[in-house]
Amino acid sequence: MYKIAVIPGDGTGPEVTVEAVKVLKVAADKFNFKLDLTEFDFGGERYKKTGETLPDSAVEELRRFDAILLGAIGHPDVAPGILEKGILLKARFELDQYINLRPVKLYPGVETPLKDKGPDDVDFVVVRENTGDLYTGTGGFTMKGTPHEVAVQSAVYNRHQVDRCLTYAFEYARKYGKKTRGKGDKNTLALCGKTNVLTYIYDLWERAFNEMGEAQYADIEREYYHVDATCMWMVKNPEWFDVIVTGNMFGDIITDLGAMVQGGMGIAAGGNINPEGVSMFEPIGGSAPKYTGKGVINPLAAICAGQMMLATLGEEKAADAVEKAVMTVTGEKLESLQAGRMGYSTSEVGDLVAENIA
Repeated sequence: MYKIAVIPGDGTGPEVTVEAVKVLKVAADKFNFKLDLTEFDFGGERYKKTGETLPDSAVEELRRFDAILLGAIGHPDVAPGILEKGILLKARFELDQYINLRPVKLYPGVETPLKDKGPDDVDFVVVRENTGDLYTGTGGFTMKGTPHEVAVQSAVYNRHQVDRCLTYAFEYARKYGKKTRGKGDKNTLALCGKTNVLTYIYDLWERAFNEMGEAQYADIEREYYHVDATCMWMVKNPEWFDVIVTGNMFGDIITDLGAMVQGGMGIAAGGNINPEGVSMFEPIGGSAPKYTGKGVINPLAAICAGQMMLATLGEEKAADAVEKAVMTVTGEKLESLQAGRMGYSTSEVGDLVAENIA
């Protein structure tokens, strides 16, 4: 029995979350485990009524769950940043979800903007540190509103944050890595940074990366790429990558590039992970309010978020079945991933995945 908190959220979030839950229930029945689902109404409508985003009491309640499934956050009647900081970032920081895990995988039948690249070429994972860097809010203004205004926002890391992220990345590469790139039988972990300019933060990252690799992970091939080179090679030669580890800001950027490489936001999912606590899984795309209630939004990213949740909970056979079902649907059924162009409604796409698992 797994206790799952479900936060459908805003816009099309409830529509895609329903389909993800539908698929999860079928997988649970197929693979003999149970889901105890509890829904929460955090999002724009609740904020408009009560002024609450994510109360401290709710954070404590969420700690008691095995995982959180999130639909989408973002409401057209609420100023940008209020819900994102008050719900998403608060959950990540308060629940210490210090890993953002982003698979970048091109499924059969899905179009990529990269010429002559297919599923064999686009299949890697980004491990993004999720609680430090520029996102800590360290900084401020002086002389605000004057011609001499100064704005400072500092990227902050300590060794503990870096080490625990690297440990997760090395272990992930050891367990799931698959590409040798002509270097024998070793899996590869690449550090993405900017050591030639950010000479303090990424000096720390690089030293920790090599010290840990030499002492504990001699079976893992280590590589280093500047972030700008990473972006270039993700477009030109995505097949070079296996597992990439990076800081919060660079991870934010390269994972959005990765979403486009794998075919768009309609298929991209991610996990905000605390390996020792409760993790939260979500589709990468936003709430898409213009499609709300029309039944045309693509639910596959939410379904893939559910798939990631199953894998993290240890139900890997069920997770594999969900992923294979999604691949069958993209490869054999859908006309497009775009809203209104799939050839099926939102609920029909969920049905196709569920039926394939069953």
